[in-house]
Amino acid sequence: MKGFKRENQLLSLCGLNCGLCPMFLGNHCGGCGNGNQSCKIARCSIEHGGIEYCFECSEYPCETYQHIDEFDSFITHRRQKSDLEKAQAIGIEQYNLEQKEKMDILAYLLSHYNDGRRKNFYCVAVNLLELSELREVMKQIKEKKELSSLSSKEQILYVVDMLQEIADARNIKLKLNKKK
Repeated sequence: MKGFKRENQLLSLCGLNCGLCPMFLGNHCGGCGNGNQSCKIARCSIEHGGIEYCFECSEYPCETYQHIDEFDSFITHRRQKSDLEKAQAIGIEQYNLEQKEKMDILAYLLSHYNDGRRKNFYCVAVNLLELSELREVMKQIKEKKELSSLSSKEQILYVVDMLQEIADARNIKLKLNKKK
């Protein structure tokens, strides 16, 4: 969108974790504020003086956020509001550090345990699970010596099952919620 620029490409204006998005990872999206398609939230930001994050607006949370997390696009929207709240509480710098660590975990999972069909699964899992849970998964993967003796398919299923088990325990669905 013309006239809309942002420095932070890890957390969008509206609270999406761009660094964990399959479109961003595949270089199909330049991220928020890099000339990508028109966005009503970007337009709103310009109208409100070019705020960097919606939580900086005196009208936040506005009607746009009433149902924003019900459906997903290429990336899950389920944590937009809570991620904005977290970024506001701990500060953007600390939030970005956590997101960079999540991006490193995602990159590792995609490069070692992706059979070509797991990209969305891993993007959703890394986005929705807590960093402490992801650290534990990574620790278990690296400590499990028998993992290397398994076939590639068995290794992938082992990692997917670990992530799914954590999600199930927290009642988190690791699939995108599409509009019907």
